[in-house]
Amino acid sequence: MDTVLLNQLIELRHDLHRHPELSGEEEKTAIRIRSWLEQCSPTRIIDDFGGHGIAAIFASGEQGPTVLFRCELDALPIDEVGQPEWRSVIPGKAHLCGHDGHMAVFAGLANMLYENPPSKGKVILLFQPAEETGEGAQAIIKDKRFALIRSDFAFALHNLPGMKLHQVGIKSGSFNFASEGLSIHLTGHTSHASHPEDGNSPALAVAELINEFPAMPATLGLTQESALATIVHARLGTENFGISPGDACVMATVRSIDDDIQKKLLIHAEKLARQIAEYHNLEIKLSCCDRFAACTNNDIATQILQAVVEKNKLEYQNLSAPFRWSEDFGVFGATTKSMLCVLGSGYDCPQLHNPNYDFPDELIETGIKLFDGIVRNLCVEKNN
Repeated sequence: MDTVLLNQLIELRHDLHRHPELSGEEEKTAIRIRSWLEQCSPTRIIDDFGGHGIAAIFASGEQGPTVLFRCELDALPIDEVGQPEWRSVIPGKAHLCGHDGHMAVFAGLANMLYENPPSKGKVILLFQPAEETGEGAQAIIKDKRFALIRSDFAFALHNLPGMKLHQVGIKSGSFNFASEGLSIHLTGHTSHASHPEDGNSPALAVAELINEFPAMPATLGLTQESALATIVHARLGTENFGISPGDACVMATVRSIDDDIQKKLLIHAEKLARQIAEYHNLEIKLSCCDRFAACTNNDIATQILQAVVEKNKLEYQNLSAPFRWSEDFGVFGATTKSMLCVLGSGYDCPQLHNPNYDFPDELIETGIKLFDGIVRNLCVEKNN
C-alpha cells in the first residue's frame, strides 16, 4: 500500500480516537467520515441513515452482485486510562473497542474503490451507528432507504485481542451469541430498620435472583458453551442504616448460541423472576434492552472470504467454537448472505472494552487487503 495513504489513514484513526461519540450521538464522526468519502467520488452517499449512519455506494453500472461492507461509528462510555498521544479528549468516552480502526480500514477501502472501481455490480460501504447498544443495525434495516443498499453479500470484521497479530479467524455457521439485558424491578415497602417485620423487604428475593439466575442454563440442560446468564448489577434500598429497604433492582445479561435458545432462556428467566416476586409478595416490573441477534455466518460467504485469505497468503485459523460476546451485525443475516470474521490484535493487546485498549494501527492495511480482495473476487471481471 502507498505509504502516504497509509499514514493518512493512521492520522484519521487517531483523530477519530481523540473525538469519540457514543451510540446515537455520532454526528461529528459521520461528518468526518463523509468528508473523507467525498474525496473518493462514490456514486452516491446516503446521510443520516438509521440515525447518524452513512453509506457510500460505488456502482459499476453493469449487472453483478451487490456487496456490502459494514463498520461501526460509536465509542464506549468508559474513561480511557491509556496514554497514547491520540488519547480521548472527551472525559467518560473512548474508542475502546476498535471501531476507530474499523472506520480507518473502510476509509482505505474507499480509496481502493476510487482507484480501482468495480467493473460489475455494486460495492457499498456502510458506517453504522449505535452498534454498542444493539440498536443500529435494526435502525438501518428499518430505514425506508434500506432498499438502496440491500445486498447479495454482507461482510464485517472485528479486531480480536489474544489472537496473533494479523491472523484472520474464520468460522462458518454460529459465530457469536445472541444477548439481551433484562432488568428486574422489585417493590415492597420500607419500615424502620429496628422493625423489619413491619415492612416488606425485597432483600431475600434479590439474594435468590443472584443465586438462581446463573444456574438457569443448567436447569434447562444447557452448557456454558451454548448459554449463560450473568448478573451485572444489583441495587437494594438506600444507603441508610435506619431503613429496611422497600425496593430493589437486579440486572442480568442473558446470552445464547442461537436465537431459538435465546427465546427459551428469556421466557424461563422472566418466569423465574415472577415466581420469586410472587413468593415474597413483591410487585415486579420487567424490562429488556440491548438486544443482539445471534450471528450465523453463511457457508458461501465464508468460502468467499477464505478463498481471498488463501489467495493473498494471509495467515488464518478455522475457529472451532462461536464467541460468547455479541455483535449486532447478526441481524443482517436475515436479509442477505452475511459473514463476520475476526482479525488478531496480538497476544499482548489489552482486551476489548478495557480502559487502556487501543486499536493496533498495523491492522489497517491487513483489513483493507482482506476486504479489497473480496471486491476483486466478486465485483471485477476476470480476464480470460
